[in-house]
Amino acid sequence: MSSPSRGYAALAGITAATVAIGTAEPVAVLTGPRSAPLIAVGSVVVDTVPEPLKQFAIAVFGRYDKLALLVGTALVLAGIAALLGLAAVRRLWVGVAGIAAFAVLGIAAALTRPGADPADALPSLVGAGLGALVLWLLLAGPLQLDPWPWTPPTPPAPAAVSSVPAPGGPSSVPASGASGAEIDPQGRRRFLTGVGALTGAAAVAGLGGHWLAGRRGVSTARQAVVLPAPVSPAPALPAGADLAVAQLAPYVTPNAEFYRIDTALVVPQVDPFSWRLRIHGRVRNPIELSFAELLARPMVERHITLACVSNEVGGDLIGSARWLGVPIRELLDEAQPEPGADQVVGRAVDGWTCGTPTAVLRDGRDALLAVGMNGVPLPVEHGFPVRMVVPGLYGYVSACKWVTELELTSFADFDAYWVPRGWSAQGPIKTQSRIDTPRPRNRLTAGPVTVAGVAWAQQRGIARVEVRVDEGPWQEATLAPTASVDTWVQWSWRWPASAGEHTLQVRATDADGETQTERRQRVDPDGATGWHTVKVTVR
Repeated sequence: MSSPSRGYAALAGITAATVAIGTAEPVAVLTGPRSAPLIAVGSVVVDTVPEPLKQFAIAVFGRYDKLALLVGTALVLAGIAALLGLAAVRRLWVGVAGIAAFAVLGIAAALTRPGADPADALPSLVGAGLGALVLWLLLAGPLQLDPWPWTPPTPPAPAAVSSVPAPGGPSSVPASGASGAEIDPQGRRRFLTGVGALTGAAAVAGLGGHWLAGRRGVSTARQAVVLPAPVSPAPALPAGADLAVAQLAPYVTPNAEFYRIDTALVVPQVDPFSWRLRIHGRVRNPIELSFAELLARPMVERHITLACVSNEVGGDLIGSARWLGVPIRELLDEAQPEPGADQVVGRAVDGWTCGTPTAVLRDGRDALLAVGMNGVPLPVEHGFPVRMVVPGLYGYVSACKWVTELELTSFADFDAYWVPRGWSAQGPIKTQSRIDTPRPRNRLTAGPVTVAGVAWAQQRGIARVEVRVDEGPWQEATLAPTASVDTWVQWSWRWPASAGEHTLQVRATDADGETQTERRQRVDPDGATGWHTVKVTVR
């Protein structure tokens, strides 16, 4: 094939794949968004990708890691579809077989997700069928070019040769014929018009399906939720808790800016009116609650800072909010765990699990089944209608969103989602600190410069923060007031900056007297360690 010929063939394959993915979306509105082929396969990738690659994606893309995965999957699919288009030029069945293989992959991915049913196979089946039809239309049906650019020209019939040499030389020449294939302009226009129409229809179907899925979501139900007043409100923030310094993280993180790290490619849409919570397993008194029954229980409100175990030194996978919920301790006391039930497995509606020490949930800390965040019902992406919030533990062992079960078991009997993937079974948050300002790209002028940031050691509290410049002596920073030991604290230090290149470092000491170690450790298996270091230029 010539280069233009390969381009047409690849475009045919990509168009067929676009139609398959796009038309599967509206079908998934009926069967559930997790059954859409791209989402189903992407979810399997999330569960099976090697842990170092997963951590790399989180480090590079942060809260956009899922979007990056979907875009990457789509690009890989486009590449394979182009190859199928090239192969199908000569043998159409090869392209159709490739589409069928992808359908099988999508069906298998959808049917192996927790809570799947046979109907979840429909999006992949319908999409694959239409994709195969489009491939036929473009390669062998009425939309094909006439003649195809890659079709070898028909050899010309032998022509009579004059016995008299031609004026230009002694060679004889055929009376007619041409070398190479001719591209028929009308056929090309018909092909490209068909490709445009099919791609546009697939885009409309895909976007329409996504819109319809949103309409079927729980936004309206969430807006109808009226949060009860807490019997124990959060203490008022002390004056000066938020220093309001430019680039410094606010003491209370707005909901829209709160970090999100989870395994859900599609945010679960859980109807609060049909939501049920089961507390079962090794308990003497199993409990089942509806959302209305949970809201009717006494609520408490607390400021709590949550942190992700994937947070690198100096990272932003941490946030602080005012949470409203029911103390988990009270529910467990009613359920009466049996002796030896040292783990509470929180299970989300999509099957994700985390394992929390039972003793931690009953030791008096404000571990909550939260229904509210900063004065409003939980945002859907942060666990609506109910999630777990446990101060002092990394989220992977405590912060189950879209929770539907609390199962009492033991660490010896069950490993939650992240444990078989190389993470520690129990994840207490380590003492950490961060420099928020100045930042490396800031243009600093010699003279007084405010250095500020946050430090955290939930359940212990921060006793001291120190800053040093160019490995000089440590200077004690000023700590802002804080609401409790379960939140981070802002700190600041006035630096008489001189011109030149400088290195700033920070370390914190918690109320137990333990100072951050300088030793750098990766986030796995139980959280990063090391001093946050920032290099700046002062002019």
